[in-house]
Amino acid sequence: MIIARILAVVIGYFIGIFQTGYFYGKKNGIDIREHGSGNAGTTNTMRTLGKKAGIITFLGDCFKAVLAVVLVWLIFRGKYPEQVCILELYAGFGAVLGHNFPFYLKFQGGKGIACTAGVIISVCPMAAPICLVLFAGAVLITKYVSVGSILVVCAYLIQTLIFNYLGWFGLSGAGLIEFNIVTACFTLMAIWRHRANIVRLMNGTENKIGQKAK
Repeated sequence: MIIARILAVVIGYFIGIFQTGYFYGKKNGIDIREHGSGNAGTTNTMRTLGKKAGIITFLGDCFKAVLAVVLVWLIFRGKYPEQVCILELYAGFGAVLGHNFPFYLKFQGGKGIACTAGVIISVCPMAAPICLVLFAGAVLITKYVSVGSILVVCAYLIQTLIFNYLGWFGLSGAGLIEFNIVTACFTLMAIWRHRANIVRLMNGTENKIGQKAK
């Protein structure tokens, strides 16, 4: 199944490189990466171009991950029926990699939270309610999107570990461990991509929601 794993990541990557925020910005005559925080994701697009742009960017980035997962499921469900969920996860991770590091934009993309939300919805939907409540609660209370984003990926990992060991994905042995490791990669990637935000949070200089990027 090694080739299938590679193909799943590649499929995900080439779907994930579609930068909704970047193309929306170009449609409005700007390169979104030259404004605000310089990020091509939802938060910076919303700060720079408004709520409508932010919603469109989130939906576009979220559902491209869903598309990658569904496409890989359609391709491999017949050949690997018992392990196709692992390949779906690889496709989702490929989409996040494509979103974060699009080759045609000199590998300058977003931070992958909207994409990860798409993976949660399509691979582990039972984790979505708690992730949503944590994100909304954190943003409402702290006014920091970065805090909500970090809580989402941590909650996703914890819930997946629990659901996996309860047998909800039908995996065991090496497959179960592999699924957990790949899921952990989403969390580690998101935290690494938010490292500058974490430093600003510690220094008290992080931008709050509704505030123009410094």
